[in-house]
Amino acid sequence: MFRSVNPATGEFIAKYPQLSNNELEVRLDRAASAFGGWRDASWDARRGVLTRAANLLRDRVADLSALITREMGKPIKQAEGEVLKCAWGCDYYAAHGERFLEPRAIESDASRSFVRYDPLGPILAIMPWNFPFWQVFRFAAPNLVAGNVGLLKHAANVCGCALAIETVLRDAGAAPGVFQTLLIDHPQTEIVIRDERVRGVTLTGSVAAGRVVGRVASESLKPSVLELGGSDPFIVLADCDLGRAIDGAILGRMQNNGQSCIAAKRFIVQRAILDEFTDEFVRRVEALVVGNPIDPATEIGPLARPQFVHDVHDQVRRTQHAGGTLRTGGMTMPGPGNFFAPTVMSDVKPGMALFDEETFGPVAAVIAAEDLDEAIALANTSEFGLGASVWTEREEGLDEIATRIESGHVAFNGIVKSDPRLPFGGVKNSGYGRELSRDGLLEFLNTKTVWIR
Repeated sequence: MFRSVNPATGEFIAKYPQLSNNELEVRLDRAASAFGGWRDASWDARRGVLTRAANLLRDRVADLSALITREMGKPIKQAEGEVLKCAWGCDYYAAHGERFLEPRAIESDASRSFVRYDPLGPILAIMPWNFPFWQVFRFAAPNLVAGNVGLLKHAANVCGCALAIETVLRDAGAAPGVFQTLLIDHPQTEIVIRDERVRGVTLTGSVAAGRVVGRVASESLKPSVLELGGSDPFIVLADCDLGRAIDGAILGRMQNNGQSCIAAKRFIVQRAILDEFTDEFVRRVEALVVGNPIDPATEIGPLARPQFVHDVHDQVRRTQHAGGTLRTGGMTMPGPGNFFAPTVMSDVKPGMALFDEETFGPVAAVIAAEDLDEAIALANTSEFGLGASVWTEREEGLDEIATRIESGHVAFNGIVKSDPRLPFGGVKNSGYGRELSRDGLLEFLNTKTVWIR
């Protein structure tokens, strides 16, 4: 049995029964049966489902965003933005999917040779709670338009969101079995990955979960995409527009209550502007409105689970004991709910918890660098390589900077964010494979060579 609890109040929301193994078998059979019809459906049919899903998301944005906020604590305005971003993703693949998958002619010694892209079958998506709609739709939209069918194993604390997504796609006209939510536990998830009817798996989650899923998928000789943790550097050079950089720092670190893989976490600031940046950053963090996320005025809500409050508090204390300086926050907040005060620590260095580990909460670590070379070296001193942002007014040498930074995404004068038009994913312990854009669309397709004489 899975339970949803409001992280802002601790109040029970609902409980959801776990599928039995027999019920799971029925769902897998249904997915395998649905694949043939969906694979052979016309482009107009697949495109139509995504277009109608986009319209339904916009029509239901108030109810769906309130559900997100109740289950995982995202501030309501951000929840509304998440639902609307899902509609954008559906519209994007409805508009571009057919062109992305057109056969590609290649000259050879054949009379005609080309590459075509064929769907594989049912794909399992293991998705996290922090963006409970967007993480799912950025998997579902490209895979459904390509002719695959989807199986969703969502995080246990957002079962309501998982079922609501299935309802949206069903109401949009997806045939039975084309997209199904599986309320299952970890042992059942391994069974699904190994099942011969399931042809691939994608995970967004922790490094530990990625190691398990990657191993099981490889043992079953199935493709996998892993989008794992991040400790993104936010490099602030002395020639930046400081006001714009601080605006980016607040948004990049504190959105979604600081619970994002691609959030800016390590603020690497050139020493010439270190004090000015840190003082203003602290002032802006202290001005953030903390409260119940259902209130539109709230900027920082609760962490999704009580354990996360303990974890981030422990990271702050260990960093402080190792020599980091607490500038503001650093404490749990009184009253009900899983609240942790927005926090800034300075004098953070490699070897400290807030430098070395991923931090999932409203906590920023400020690190000094003498120059660009040291800033890049510090940015790369990490097991992670998901995203990075660089703030500078220089116009030359940006390609070289991007080349030297070890990450899947480098943003200049903007925060790291996922965009349907651009491929998304990481390197090192941040995972492998790509989501979104045409690159993500091809991950679970058979790139098939056809040679004709």
